[in-house]
Amino acid sequence: MPRKEQGWVTFQTSEEERKILEEFCNQSQRTKTEILRELVRGLSQHSSPAVATPVQKSITKDTYNPEGETISQKKPLKVSSRNVLKGVVKRVITGAVNTEVTLEIVHKVELTSMITRVSAEELDLMEGTEAYAVIKSNDIVIARE
Repeated sequence: MPRKEQGWVTFQTSEEERKILEEFCNQSQRTKTEILRELVRGLSQHSSPAVATPVQKSITKDTYNPEGETISQKKPLKVSSRNVLKGVVKRVITGAVNTEVTLEIVHKVELTSMITRVSAEELDLMEGTEAYAVIKSNDIVIARE
């Protein structure tokens, strides 16, 4: 049983993924917990954002130099929501006002959100493109890099 300051992480894997992990554990003579802890600790060494981290999107801010020429500066867009899941657009059903967007987060795990038709058009959402499900409370919004 873990101490109070420790926590449990439970996740689902496919049969194939479970077999890969068990085989690796047998070959390396380490437990699943040791392997997973090592993987998690290694995440801090990578610069690319992982799933479920705040979305940062580059936005362009136009400024002008003394000669009146436009200088574009990119700044990351930050989102306060902490539940951000990266996925691939599986379906887009456009209606007169709203659009139903379905993202596949992992194999056979899908999230569907109703967003305005205008928002879907501005995000240029189409089947096969990457997008994010940003979950805040009971709402799911769609974001895209």
